[in-house]
Amino acid sequence: MEPLVSEAALDAALLASQQRPMLLFKHSATCGISAQAHESLVEWLAGQHDPAPVYVIDVRAHRPLSLAVAERFGIRHESPQVMLVDRGAVVWHASHFHVNAREVTAALAALAPASA
Repeated sequence: MEPLVSEAALDAALLASQQRPMLLFKHSATCGISAQAHESLVEWLAGQHDPAPVYVIDVRAHRPLSLAVAERFGIRHESPQVMLVDRGAVVWHASHFHVNAREVTAALAALAPASA
């Protein structure tokens, strides 16, 4: 997971999503649900041969960036929250207990035919 700490870094990640889908993960280190989601995503990444890039925003340390993401995509801010971004647009998102390896895997699989 690569931390995002600025809108410039977000813009670069979104530009890269033109070539390859990526995940944005909003995480709070002080939230038990978010810790569980983080653990699930770390385990998922470890088991992938060629995983989609995952960018993480620490919502407590970088609240303005987290809110900018919500505003940019028109998706209410939540934590934990994951967004699948393809070609600069959010094509799937989930929050709270739906941020897990199973649901991320399903979202990526559903996107695969469209991205090919």
